[in-house]
Amino acid sequence: MEKMEIQRLFMQHYAKMLRVARTLLCDEQESEDVVSDIFAHLLRGRTVLLPGTEEGYLLTSVRNQCLKRLRHEQVKRDAREVHTADVLSGDADTQDERMTDIVEFVVSHLSEQEQRIFHLRFTQGCSYEEIAAAEGISRVAVWKHLSHTIRAIKKQFNPQKL
Repeated sequence: MEKMEIQRLFMQHYAKMLRVARTLLCDEQESEDVVSDIFAHLLRGRTVLLPGTEEGYLLTSVRNQCLKRLRHEQVKRDAREVHTADVLSGDADTQDERMTDIVEFVVSHLSEQEQRIFHLRFTQGCSYEEIAAAEGISRVAVWKHLSHTIRAIKKQFNPQKL
């Protein structure tokens, strides 16, 4: 998309997009970040919008990004609760040992590329798009590598939940 077209979309839809984000997130700064991220994605030039679909695409993008952030926050809260419960119950050493086992498994059973992708995603917190750019592969390939890695870890450490 051309810069002028994105500016037009910004002027035309920003206020509505921000209202949707505020309604879902109840946080002004997070809402502004979500909307800004969507326009930043458009500026990178990988998205083509057909006339008449612009508003629907933009509002759906806002909704999806807000829901993604809410899920991420819930996962972080759940992880803190589990970690706090483990520390209070004295299982911190067990958790450290389990994490060490997982890291050893990743190093010994995965390809170098899968290890790098795993590290970028779960240690560095990179997005699929950032990982794809760093590795010179598609986002789908990143997803496939991570999916394979997670299945292998689950199979090794939690076989009854497959």
